Amino acid sequence: MEPIPLPSHVHYELLLQLLERQTTLAADKKPVVQEQVHQLIVTLRKAIAQQKQLEETCGRYQIPVEYRWSLNESKNGNTTSKDFLSLGQE
Repeated sequence: MEPIPLPSHVHYELLLQLLERQTTLAADKKPVVQEQVHQLIVTLRKAIAQQKQLEETCGRYQIPVEYRWSLNESKNGNTTSKDFLSLGQE
């Protein structure tokens, strides 16, 4: 059975850290913006929780899951084009 591609958990963590550590501080004196940032954080936390539920369901049905770091990955796990992480390593 072909694995189901899902975003790596680090994607959510990176976004949450950016929003909580930097965006929230920058929006500190703007209540409307601060509320929207808070709602975005809540939405991301719900998204990762839903993904974890999906992963558990896949586990129960023995459906493999493949975590993806990029849209540029081929079926064998190799990248089909260079991304920003590999540019400085040549």
